[in-house]
Amino acid sequence: MKIKIFEITGKAKEVILRSPIVLLMALLTSTGAIFLHETQTSEVSFLGYAKFTICSGLGISLMFALQMLSQRIGRRYLLEWTGIIFLIGFYLILPDTRKDFTKVYGYIIIITFLLSHLFVSFVPFLQRNKEHGFWQYNKNLFVNIVLTFLFTGVLTGGIELAVLAVDKLFDFSFHDRIYFDIFFLMSVTGSCLIFLIFNENGLFHLEKDSKYPVVLKFFTQFILIPLLLIYAVILYFYSFKILINWELPRGWVSYLVLAYSIVGILALLLVHPLKEDHAKSWVKVFSRLFYYTLIPLIILLFAAVFTRISTYGYTELRYFVLLLAVWLTGLVVYFIFRKNASIRFIPVSLFILGVFALVFPYLNAFSVSKRSQKSELMKLLNDHQLLTNNSIDFNKKISDPVIDKMTSQFEFLINRKQEAFLLDLINSKTRIQLSDAFKNPYYWTINNSLRKAFTYADKHSELPEYELLTLRSENEVTDIKGYQYLINFQSYGKISKKINGDQFLIDNKTKVNESEAIRVLLNGKEEIDFTPALIRLFKDSNKDSGITEVKEISVEGDLGKYHIKMIFPEISKGKNSYSTENLYYNDAALLIREK
Repeated sequence: MKIKIFEITGKAKEVILRSPIVLLMALLTSTGAIFLHETQTSEVSFLGYAKFTICSGLGISLMFALQMLSQRIGRRYLLEWTGIIFLIGFYLILPDTRKDFTKVYGYIIIITFLLSHLFVSFVPFLQRNKEHGFWQYNKNLFVNIVLTFLFTGVLTGGIELAVLAVDKLFDFSFHDRIYFDIFFLMSVTGSCLIFLIFNENGLFHLEKDSKYPVVLKFFTQFILIPLLLIYAVILYFYSFKILINWELPRGWVSYLVLAYSIVGILALLLVHPLKEDHAKSWVKVFSRLFYYTLIPLIILLFAAVFTRISTYGYTELRYFVLLLAVWLTGLVVYFIFRKNASIRFIPVSLFILGVFALVFPYLNAFSVSKRSQKSELMKLLNDHQLLTNNSIDFNKKISDPVIDKMTSQFEFLINRKQEAFLLDLINSKTRIQLSDAFKNPYYWTINNSLRKAFTYADKHSELPEYELLTLRSENEVTDIKGYQYLINFQSYGKISKKINGDQFLIDNKTKVNESEAIRVLLNGKEEIDFTPALIRLFKDSNKDSGITEVKEISVEGDLGKYHIKMIFPEISKGKNSYSTENLYYNDAALLIREK
């Protein structure tokens, strides 16, 4: 036992000395996630921790890739500093306010994370023509990742159960957040340490020739390939249905074609060395046929994508799907017509296209999408003769489908900082009417504002008219004088806290009379519903929509032996003709004192 402990600690020490920057990034990610989970009051602090966690999480895969490259070419410190400068730059391009953190940044973050992992897969082999070493390297990475998930899951669950046992058996009354802290620490830092231990001395261990794992053959032959057959049968039957009925393909089929392609490529990569084994005829047949089976499906994919683009124009998501269709076409051509095709072409080509989609001037996903939606809006306005002297004529009659499509385009462009383009189309008088829509660019806000702006708009809408009124507190600091306890909470889910043996439950999700209520329960018996009091606050504002500044947004009442007060920095009330009133907010605080 003593020898095993020394062996484990020795390996951990070797990993720390060999990969300090990778482990540092993992530790920073865990720390950032912990602070992010516990920070609910300040938007600035929340976004700061979110950006920090995102960038340090990105740094794990980036620094690991640069470590692999440094083991090949040297220049370790130069590569590490290059990676750190990139992460700092990435942090600086992320916005500082939640309002500016639009879907565009979500795409940037997701694509950058995917590119960093692709970078890991091929960067040590850029200057070397070692096909077998490349496959061994990626195979060992894949196996080590699977083992890491298994080990980390068991270890994390075991530690959390041990803490729970100590808490319940010895009455320690641990705070609930200890379980989240353990999860964040083990799932990121712990898994990173375990993964690096599996990698032993890094690149030279990963690319070392080894026997083909039987489990990979079993996984590919009896799991991946049967899945491919299921996908292929569904897609080919759907293709026949399109031909028989002579109808346009549904947009959703794109994702199924991509799923089939990705699973097939993964299967091909996993069995790649078996192509040289004459006893494995099924591998040769599968390798030859797969790319041919993709040809009709790629045609179906292009048809589905261009059907959506021709009707609605480009968005970032449609751009990425089209780019993947182009990439799959390139793979089919490359592997069918090139005799000595290299599997390195798969990650390298996808990485190049991903970088192109993010940063190439004029033709990147975001530039193309903005130009396309501007063109779609202008086409809509011209087709329905809504332009007079290059401005939208709000005195003209407009139908519901047109105003709904216009709403989607306004929402898209406002969220991508194209307000100037839209304001050029709107006269000064109407700009005032649409000011709330520009401040709160949500679909219902914009739709409601446009309906009011068009004087002769059809009021009998297929979609209910929606009113959104927002109360915003002038106080930026919460006064807790006279109260003993403070619980910060957010709008999603439920939160439970124990104070002096009493259990407080803040319930945001249970519906009362078909409307989501904001309730506080004490020990599961006594409760107070703050919803009616909050609705009265909105009635006192004497407005139906827009933003109203108030001194403080708070409601209070007695609950058992406690007096409680709920405070909101900002809260909105939405109502349409088909539903009851609903409340929306992000952050809030509950103050508690004994009476």
